[in-house]
Amino acid sequence: MLFLYNLVVSIAGFFLKIVALFSPKIKLFTEGRKDVFSLLKEKIKPEDKTIWFHSASLGEYEQGLPVIEKIKEKYPSHKIIVTFFSPSGYEVRKNNTVADVTIYLPLDTKSNAKKFIELTHPELAFFIKYEFWLNYLKELETNKIPTYLISGIFRDNQMFFKWYGGFYRKALKAFTYFFVQNEKSKEKIEAIGFQNVIVSGDTRFDRVAAILERDNTLDYIEKFKNNQPIIVIGSSWPKDEALLAEYINQASENVKFIIAPHNIKEDQISSLKSQITKSTVLFSEKDQAGDLSNYNVFIIDTIGLLTKIYSYGTIAYVGGGFGNPGIHNVLEPATFGIPILIGPNYSNFAEAVLLVKLGGCISIADGNELKSHFDRLLTDEKYLEEKSKICKSYIQDNKGATDCIMKTVSETI
Repeated sequence: MLFLYNLVVSIAGFFLKIVALFSPKIKLFTEGRKDVFSLLKEKIKPEDKTIWFHSASLGEYEQGLPVIEKIKEKYPSHKIIVTFFSPSGYEVRKNNTVADVTIYLPLDTKSNAKKFIELTHPELAFFIKYEFWLNYLKELETNKIPTYLISGIFRDNQMFFKWYGGFYRKALKAFTYFFVQNEKSKEKIEAIGFQNVIVSGDTRFDRVAAILERDNTLDYIEKFKNNQPIIVIGSSWPKDEALLAEYINQASENVKFIIAPHNIKEDQISSLKSQITKSTVLFSEKDQAGDLSNYNVFIIDTIGLLTKIYSYGTIAYVGGGFGNPGIHNVLEPATFGIPILIGPNYSNFAEAVLLVKLGGCISIADGNELKSHFDRLLTDEKYLEEKSKICKSYIQDNKGATDCIMKTVSETI
């Protein structure tokens, strides 16, 4: 089976180069990996001490960031290496300041894994949430490098729990500890013979809780808000926007809306704006738009601002719940104590499932439910306050995963 795995990886690498001729995203994926080893030779010397973190994409990087920051603080003389699998993570965070080297992870072939570990020679390795690359794990195990999974999630549909997944189960022996998010994941991994499992919780709670300690001020949002209630719509998709535009167009003039779409391509921004009849300004036009308080809708056609924008919200709508794989991050608005509405597809997101159960987050199925819940939250102050407290408490009560991980890592090295 391992032979078949290596064959599939090699074939995939060949076909990706062909697909890259037609797909800009896949081109980034392939082109970005061409110079990885030369960059490592340039930036990592044989005498350097290093620690390696791997994340699939942007969400996993943000999830692991509290641990990366703590490790950097604890081991200031070590170089931090951060790798990404996906362009959507690397391209956004390639210029981060926490890592000394940020690169794509070369495809998981035997030769790539061996060369990567030789060049980086990490003293510790961390995989965030998932992505179990068999050749890299084998090299880590062979070189006796302490390896940790942080904020791990294990589910029935994963290869480890299939009758044919023995070669995947064997790869898990590389891990010194599994830090998992919940008891169910602990039970799953223990059932296949691993006892080195700790329920640490989810480091994302530490990440979003820390947001409250920074300056979230945006002067142009202050001007736009003008002391009126704001519904912040984050990471919306066209299916979300169709319902939201209908609500926005009939909403009271004293309610304002900020929309930060998931996709900020010009044609999709134009399509969104064309659906809205209220006075609307784009972020890219704000400096020429005059008095921002005169507008009802603010469309954020750039990235990197949504977290701060949530701090101004009265209510949040988090997009993605009318498609696959489902909703985006509900923890960021929750940390500001904002009631949240989402679409119906959220069952694969444990934090959303629990927040819905607690009542701080509300799942809607159609435009009528959207209107009903928005209207009640805007007119019933007691109801709004109740939902707000649930969200804020949910974040504060689930902090601490980073400290748990750091304590155990410190004791095992």
